[in-house]
This record gives sequence, structure tokens and C-alpha cells, in this order.
Amino acid sequence: MPDVDFAEAPAGPAFRIGTVIRLPARVRQTEPGDSAAALVFGRDPPETVADPPWWLAWANDLRTRFADASSRLPGDGGDLLPGLAIGDTGAVGPDLDGAMKTSSLSHLTAVSGANCAVVTAGVLLLGGYLGLRRLVRLALALLTLLGFVVLVTPEPSVLRAALMATVLLLSIGSGRPGRGLPLLAFVVIVLLVFDPWLARSYGFALSVLATAGLLVLAGPLGRMLGRWMPAWLAGVIAIPLAAQLACQPVLVLLSPTLPLYGVPANLLAGPAAPVATVVGLVACLLLPWLPGVAWGILQLAWLPSAWIAAVAGTSAALPGSRLPWFGGPVGVGATAVLTILALALVLVPVRAGVAAQPTPLIRSQPGVARPLRAHPAPTRRARRGWSGWRIPAVAVMALAFGSYAGSLIGSGLGRALAFPADWQIAACDIGQGDAVVVRDGDRYALVDVGPDPAALANCLDTLGIDRIDLLVLTHYDLDHVGGIDAVIGRVGTALVGIPENAQDERLHERLADGGAEVLLGARGDRGTLGGLRWELFWPVRGSPVMQTGNPGSLTVGFDGRGIRSIFLGDLGEEAQDALRRASAPGRVDVVKVAHHGSRDQSQALYADLRATVGLISVGADNGYGHPTDRLLEILAGAGTAAVRTDRQGLAVVALEPGGHGALTLWTERVARP
Repeated sequence: MPDVDFAEAPAGPAFRIGTVIRLPARVRQTEPGDSAAALVFGRDPPETVADPPWWLAWANDLRTRFADASSRLPGDGGDLLPGLAIGDTGAVGPDLDGAMKTSSLSHLTAVSGANCAVVTAGVLLLGGYLGLRRLVRLALALLTLLGFVVLVTPEPSVLRAALMATVLLLSIGSGRPGRGLPLLAFVVIVLLVFDPWLARSYGFALSVLATAGLLVLAGPLGRMLGRWMPAWLAGVIAIPLAAQLACQPVLVLLSPTLPLYGVPANLLAGPAAPVATVVGLVACLLLPWLPGVAWGILQLAWLPSAWIAAVAGTSAALPGSRLPWFGGPVGVGATAVLTILALALVLVPVRAGVAAQPTPLIRSQPGVARPLRAHPAPTRRARRGWSGWRIPAVAVMALAFGSYAGSLIGSGLGRALAFPADWQIAACDIGQGDAVVVRDGDRYALVDVGPDPAALANCLDTLGIDRIDLLVLTHYDLDHVGGIDAVIGRVGTALVGIPENAQDERLHERLADGGAEVLLGARGDRGTLGGLRWELFWPVRGSPVMQTGNPGSLTVGFDGRGIRSIFLGDLGEEAQDALRRASAPGRVDVVKVAHHGSRDQSQALYADLRATVGLISVGADNGYGHPTDRLLEILAGAGTAAVRTDRQGLAVVALEPGGHGALTLWTERVARP
């Protein structure tokens, strides 16, 4: 069973793959069903016990040399190249990673199964060109494949492709080449037997589905498209289309959206990937021996890498690059059903019935033909085949798409061309309570958890969030901590206030038992979330007053990636004025309005903040009159647009691409008057 280790990195170079370390630590068992059996928290920095063995050391040296050389190449092309060539994604930043995911090019961010096929095929072709015997070529291909897997590290997709290639090469050597689908099934079974945890790996699942899609769908799609275009173009389009269709039901679990430009982006970027892989790999192998020549080859490899990054950035910036879709099992089921119906509509041929048959002839004598029978052959009725249920199938698809389109228009999603792929702040619609997510790339912070675990879990699933890196519990009222069960076992660090009773202390213990590092927060505490900086502005540590309850709400701010935000918990006017005097947070772009919009607010604080957007997490018909007219007037006076979850549902804030600091606001529904 795997575990997840947390430790402070020692000074100096990073540990290399295969290094044996000693780490004094405490171990916490995770909840049943978690992807890791235990969480290991180091007490001191790890110490090196043994260096990597020789069969890993050579790969580490090559990887280090290649990463250093690539870092001297300009722009996103230099950052992406190590991932394409040797599977090292350390230089890929959040912006580039987000663009690759938005444009459905994330499989090109790092080495995948396709790279194994390219390398193996290249060795076989080279061996054939040199005139080597078949068994020699196969042996050379196997050795090269083994070295390649060690160099790029055995990621799930690489394991799948490497084992398939190995079995295929061995079967070719025995004179009985294997067939696609049985070979894929055999490899999947073998890998899952040896490592059942691969069943929980999205990378492994997507690799298997993409391969199955190519084996099953690429041919029929190519033949269908070949009716209207040249065969070579049909084949080029069919390959990414087949992979995208096969993978999409699982992709909606990662992000509940549909990529509008995924296939065109793959058509443009896909042909450049094998070039970057092969040329980059050649440069990597030559670096220790001919660094000057390797540098020239590396610059050639940069060209396709830069092209892929440019395609990703351009596709991600286009309007409607991601269309909103259902999340969770509903999204998977809906995507699968509609995909199957769409494929059936275009791929299943129309089976025409047999009308009158021509009179058969027989030869009774050489050169003489005469009818078999004098009367005409009987006419058979056309069988009810695909043509008979084409109309019902079309009707089902039209009804499904029409119903969904109607719900989009009715809920306000129709006015948004796309859910912002690079969103930074999302206020969950969880009723009368707070649960707001802050994001940078694949790092997530959650400020409060609302009153209901089910509502919070639904929101996190919709946003595609599996783990919370930073949890901030502002205070212990039920509408802020009642949904804690939805995140137990999924939290890295938790910032909490002073517990008021044994129940609050028990909540700390539950978080710690789930693997979270629980810290008492106060003004001056700082940290990072990816490329964002966070800071606590309130309460004042050691102050005899305003330490607990609503007045003691932890008040956190985030700054970076063009957006500055602050979250006021349930602070009242007196505490807000004290915060203003003690910390003076200054101007922000987004404020999470205090106490669901109660009237107990400081007009001076909101005037200082001058936020563009004010998020009000509030339940419909809450009985408290939240948000109050006074609060709405305060926001209007400060030039802050009020965004209410009771009327607008899930609300998402992003930085407008190329907007020079302008914000993009996406809401689930149009606010009703």
C-alpha cells in the first residue's frame, strides 16, 4: 500500500530518484478507501543513507543535465520540453499547466504511452535500415525500451505502454503477433494484479481508455470521415477524436466541463509531440559526450515544444474553450450515453432490404446460359435494422441535448460561453453558511466548510477538487464547521482558532487523525498556496478580547496571480473596526462579506477595501433577512458589486485573460430581482 510523506526539504540539491533516506516521523492512518494507507509527517529534515544504485544513477545524471540545459531555452517551450522528452514536469508552471489542461493537451505535458511507441518503432526502423536480423532488432528494441522507462520513470501510462510493447515484441519474435484489444486486456489485468492501486489512478484509466478508443474507434471514424475528405486527412482527424471520445466520460470527473477546441488543438499540436520527444531524447543522450552538438539539437527540439505550448495558450484563451457540464456520476453517465448515441448515429450503417432479385443463371453447356426458373424470384421484405431505429435514437439525443440546453438557459449558464478554466475564487452554494475555495493551479484552499457535508462534497466534486492543501476554519459556529466530514482525510494544513469547548478540541483531533497538520492561527501568520501568498489579519495573538466566537473569526487574505482577496468570517462592526486599526489590509479585488450580509458591518472597512466583487454566502429564505439593505448600501457606496449565492448559486471569479487586471465573474444562475 502506498503512503504519502511530508517532510522539510534539506538544504542543497534535491534528492535523486533511488536515494535511500532516514526520516524521523509520525505516521497517521488514513480513512478506509483513501488512495494512501498512511500519511507520514517528518519531524526533522531527511538524511541520506545511501545513494541511488548504478542502474538509476545514470538516468538521474541525464535528467539533471537535460533539465539544466532546457532551463536556458526561452519561454514555455523550454519549460515544456523536459516533460515531452524525459517526463520531468518540474519546470511547468501553473499557467502553462492550466492552458494544457484547458486545451485537452495535458497528455503532452509529460511522457506518455505514445512516447514508448515512438521510441520502440524508431529503434526497429533503424535496425531495419542497418540490415540487422529480426531477433537482434527485437532485442535492441526491448533494451532501449527498458532504458527509456528507467529514464522517464514508470508513470502509469508509461507502464501500460511499455508492457504492451514488450508483449508485442515477444509475440512477434515467436512468430505469433498479438492483436490489439486482447493484448490491452491482458496488460491491464497483469498490471492490476501486481499493483491494484493503479485502479485508482486517473492517468492509468485515461491511458487505457485512449488506447482502447484508438483500437476500436479510430478505424471506423476514419472510414466515415473518408467519405467527405481525403483518406490521410480523415485518419489524422480520427485519431485524436477517437481518444477524446473514449476519455471524456472520465475527464468530466477531473473537471466538469467539455472541451470545445480539444480535437482541433490535438490536430495542431499532436504531430509536433513525437518530433520533440525523439529530437529531445537524442539531445539528452548526447549531453554528457558532445555538449555542443547536443545544445544545437536541443534548440531544434525547442521548436515543436514551443509550438505545442503556443497552441495550448491560444486554445485556452479562446472564448468558450470549456463548456460547463454535469459533475460526478451524473456527468459520467450523461457523457457516456450521449457519446454512445452519437457514435451509433454516425457509424452504424443503414441495412437496406432486398428487393426483387435478378434471375440467377446456370451453365448447362459450355458457352450456353439459360434461366434456372421461368418465374421471377420472390421479393423479400426489408429487415428492420438501423434505419428503423435511427429516428428514435435521434429523438433521444435531441431530447437529451434540448433538455440540457433548456436547463442551461433557465439557470443562467447559457449566458456564459464557458466556465473560467483559470478561476481563482469560487463561492459554493451551500445554503446559510460559508464555504469558499481559493485556487492556484492544482493547489486549493478552503475557507470554512458550511453546514452540510453533502452540499460541500457536491460543490467540491463540481469543481473537480479531491484534496484541500489549506483549510481555514474561521470559527466554530455550525454554519462554518458543520460540513467537516466532507474533507476529513483530505486536508494538508488546517488553520483554526482557539477552541471554545471539548467539541471544538475533538474537531481538531479528527482533522489531525485524518492527516492534517492543525495550527492555531493569529495575525501575522503567513504562507503560500502555489504562487499565491496568504496572510492572517485577525485576531491578534495574545489579546485578552476578541479571540473567540464571531469577533475572533480568523480573517485571511490571499494575494497573487493578479487578484487580492480577503475573507471576513463572521466579524461584526466592532471587530471589523479593530481589524482595520490593527492590520489595515488595504484595497482588495474580492471580499467575502462578513456574517452572510448582516447589518452589523463597518462602512469604513468596506470603503478602505474598495473591492470590485463582494461575495455573500447566504441561504435562500434564511429567516435572518440576510443580506440586509444596510449591507447592500455599504457595498454600493464602496463601488463593490454584490454577488449572492442564494440568488446566483455557485459564483466563480477569475482574472480576465489579457484584461489588464479586470475580473471575470461567472455565476450559476442569473440573479432574480
